[in-house]
Amino acid sequence: MSLLLPVVVFAPAIAAFLLLAIPDSQKAATRAVSLLGATISLLGSIKVALDYDRSAGGLQMGYDLPLLPTLGIHLNLAVDGWGASLLLLTGIIIFAAVLASFTVARRDKEFFIYLLVLVSGVFGVFVAQDLLIFFLLYEIAVLPMYLLIGIWGSSNKVAEDGPFRYVWSLLDVGGREYAAMKLTLMLLMGSAAILVGIFWLYLEAGATSFDLAELARHEYAEPTQLIVFPLFWLGFGTLAGVFPFHTWSPDGHASAPTAVSMLHAGVLMKLGAFGVMRVGMVLLPEGTHAWAPIVGAVAVINVVYGAFSAMSQKDLKYIVAYSSVSHMGVVMLGAATLDSTAWNGAVFQMFAHGVMTGLLFALVGLIYERSHTRIIATMGGFGSVMPVVALFFTLACLSSLGLPGTAGFVAEMMVFLGAWRVGHPIWAIAGIVGAFVTAVYVLRASRTIFWGPGPSEKFEHLHDAHGSELVAPIVLGAAIVVFGVWPRLILDLIDPSTSANLAVITRVIGGGQ
Repeated sequence: MSLLLPVVVFAPAIAAFLLLAIPDSQKAATRAVSLLGATISLLGSIKVALDYDRSAGGLQMGYDLPLLPTLGIHLNLAVDGWGASLLLLTGIIIFAAVLASFTVARRDKEFFIYLLVLVSGVFGVFVAQDLLIFFLLYEIAVLPMYLLIGIWGSSNKVAEDGPFRYVWSLLDVGGREYAAMKLTLMLLMGSAAILVGIFWLYLEAGATSFDLAELARHEYAEPTQLIVFPLFWLGFGTLAGVFPFHTWSPDGHASAPTAVSMLHAGVLMKLGAFGVMRVGMVLLPEGTHAWAPIVGAVAVINVVYGAFSAMSQKDLKYIVAYSSVSHMGVVMLGAATLDSTAWNGAVFQMFAHGVMTGLLFALVGLIYERSHTRIIATMGGFGSVMPVVALFFTLACLSSLGLPGTAGFVAEMMVFLGAWRVGHPIWAIAGIVGAFVTAVYVLRASRTIFWGPGPSEKFEHLHDAHGSELVAPIVLGAAIVVFGVWPRLILDLIDPSTSANLAVITRVIGGGQ
């Protein structure tokens, strides 16, 4: 058995455990241990991506530890091409997020403990082959968000106008406690649906374990598939921002501290899309085939609605937040096509959007720390005093709108091409419309903030990113360019898993892509 995957998964959790022994006053030691845990996982995820045998495909680097043998529950870890690419994404994001969190001054040890435990759960979801352990790690990845936002988040008071002003006031809409509670309750509702689906399949299959491969071998009755698939789609899809269960996401993004926003949009939303595809679609091919038109139609709403919502925002964080809803719609649109090109594009979009939105939130955090505002209309001319931030922000915006040469272009092109090829031109056209609207709002925001009139007197003190603040933009910006110019680095990882998973679906439904 290989120990590489357990090291990647549990290095952040071990670092969190070590932090318990460090006095609160030792801030340098706290940061060093946190960064060490993130670095080990990053290096391990790079090794996983390099060592994965692309020609062989399938699950590799397995590790199996019986936990409750009488119930068939094992810590069964193994990685396929999808998992390897998303492990790499998570490793990059957590490394950058820890560095971006060095400015946390209040209860920083506790902050890093929750952050590292959360990311251990994320790593684990991408490689867990026992469905119950998969669910447990999924919850570990989600629940710390409540504390991270509720304690270290920021509040953005919503104007109490219109017919619902009393309700907004009563609920404290825009407050960090409101955002944390809304996020937690909505995601727990999704988790309840997932758990029902897991036990339903386990009992119908008469399985002796929750092993994904064993559950996949059973042919479930068509009524079961038609009922359970939407439980997985909407359960996992709530985390992926599927309309109309996306409303927790913009509030959560806007209230979260910088590192949590980076993880939230960069990798946590990918857990939802990964769950829909890896669990819902692969285990329930007939349900997938029946529900695919609805999944695609809702994804189109996500793309267009998210883009227009982002265009109407005045708060910079809300723009990036609604942009994430739109971009995750592209992922689900690609998944709904059941086409190999679009599926490769969907998984590539998870990676591309992860590094792009991680970079945007890191830079938004820097801008807010210096200017103490996120309202775009109050900014202007920051490019003259923050040229490095302006450079990387513009790069992230260009990837968001799908400029050739960036990772975002490759992903979106493959999804739209696949949708058109299998007879869904309306989906492709809607996606292109979303990309056009994205170009409008990201270029407008970039122009206003950085390239408009010079900064007013209250912003003359601004200074550029320096020291450790430069690491996250450089790492994430380099990923956008490298994987945009040389997409095969990721696509060669993704494609074998896409082919294998689609083969399971098409064999059952009697089709072919």
